[in-house]
Amino acid sequence: MQNNNIKVLILAAGLGKRMGSDLPKVLTPLSGKPMIRHIVDPLNKALTDKPIAIVGHKKELVQAELGDACLYAFQEEQLGTGHAVSTAEVCCQDAKHIIVLSGDQPFIKVPTIKNLAEKHLQSGAKITFTTTELPDFEDWRKAFLGFGRILRQDGQITGIREVKDASEEEKNIREVNAGCYIFDAKWLWENLAKIKNENSQKEYYLTDLFHIAFEEGEKIEAIKIDAIEALGANTKEELEILEKFAR
Repeated sequence: MQNNNIKVLILAAGLGKRMGSDLPKVLTPLSGKPMIRHIVDPLNKALTDKPIAIVGHKKELVQAELGDACLYAFQEEQLGTGHAVSTAEVCCQDAKHIIVLSGDQPFIKVPTIKNLAEKHLQSGAKITFTTTELPDFEDWRKAFLGFGRILRQDGQITGIREVKDASEEEKNIREVNAGCYIFDAKWLWENLAKIKNENSQKEYYLTDLFHIAFEEGEKIEAIKIDAIEALGANTKEELEILEKFAR
């Protein structure tokens, strides 16, 4: 991870409405400290450069919590993950590769992020990302019902379908998007503008880049990670699942 050509972005602009809180989602307490701290603190020990937190709703609270542990980009309107990443382009001018992490995915480990970067650099892919495969969506694994499904054709990744836009058949796919990505920076900035918001949420999904890459014949690689590392939280029920594993 000691690579000045790689910049790390952390998506931290989300609201906490479904948590029943007015706090930014990444400040939701988990095991005694804000969720985003579980990501930023280990990263700062592993990185040469500070990660860039993309902040939005009540950004001053996130900045007050993290202080100089991060640099910051500002997403004024919550228009989706693709739009969020675009706000950080000016902060990443010298980077050859961009890692994107979710600020509400507290169990992701630094060695996993290192493995992701190594796979990407060795393969020459335009996108490398994490997936997890589940035996079912029962018990604590019901937390993954809302995760995007991995679309494959003859084993090759062709795209990611967000659940709100998925068919019933696609919802039965048990390989899901585990939410950590690394992109070839030049390709990323050239293609973000191609993303459309023609979906149920009217948002610009970062995951739409996968279909663009497939259509262009670009290489997409993936590493599979443990399901617990992939867990995030959008609701109180999902937060309870995280607390169970944080003990």
